[in-house]
Amino acid sequence: MPRKIVIDTDPGIDDAVAILLAVASPELEVLGIAAVAGNVALLRAERNARAVCELAGRGDIPVYAGCSRPMGRPLVTAERVHGASGLGTLVLPEPSQAPQAGHGVDFLIETLLREEAGSITLCALGPLTNIAMALVKSPKIAPRVRELVLMGGASHSLGNVTPAAEFNVHVDPHAADIVFASGMPIVMMPLDLTYQVLSTAPRLERLRALGNRCGLATAQLLTPIPGYAGRFADGLPLHDPCVIAYLVAPELFEGSAVNVAVETVGPLTLGMTVVDWWGVSGRAANTRVMHKIDADGFYALLAERLARLP
Repeated sequence: MPRKIVIDTDPGIDDAVAILLAVASPELEVLGIAAVAGNVALLRAERNARAVCELAGRGDIPVYAGCSRPMGRPLVTAERVHGASGLGTLVLPEPSQAPQAGHGVDFLIETLLREEAGSITLCALGPLTNIAMALVKSPKIAPRVRELVLMGGASHSLGNVTPAAEFNVHVDPHAADIVFASGMPIVMMPLDLTYQVLSTAPRLERLRALGNRCGLATAQLLTPIPGYAGRFADGLPLHDPCVIAYLVAPELFEGSAVNVAVETVGPLTLGMTVVDWWGVSGRAANTRVMHKIDADGFYALLAERLARLP
């Protein structure tokens, strides 16, 4: 029986690839998508989620607009990386599927209360605003979550938006603090892991060689936008699809159970994920943090799954 998942996302180049990987994987059943402001503003994120679903031939997946700003600070977006549209140089048609009428936070709550306890996995690909707001509004959902698998944070790699903080957590550190303290089983894909999966030229060529529209679109998504100068010369790191790949092929990953806390006060370290690798804080482990991935196996999985799509 496929694993039931709900995707919370702010598409976003790598978010789009994660959605494609999810819908291409028969091991997973995507119950719906909640959009959140992050890489781009909320309405753009919600529109992009619908457009990517239709690209994959899955316009039936319901998409909800969630929170338009973080819980306690102004919104910071990332068009410098993802382009004005959020999808780099890829242009997708205006989706024919209408957004759902309800709010993304209510969708999360209603789904977790409706489905059997322990049957839903949350896949968080952006800031954790929607999930934190759902926990605040309905705390009883926390023990009903099978697992929360998220892309966010860093430890040894430090930050990518400030010297200390990774983007998703930095955008809404107060939400992240609520989520990491919730007691839900959490698996974290930090920058330390995702920096290992670079979209090199040979890997992009393998995706182009698939010849289908989703393979070609993914290769275009992973081609840096004009003027973008990232920290890696060999290609863009593919962050968010690691969340989906972990659910499909956990054998590709290695991780450790540790305590993760989020800095919400320090002006120089706001949004930093403090990972207690050595147990010096005395705080109980609350997260399984992944630190190693078989990158070649990851890209082989991505190519094999994308080949199944239109």
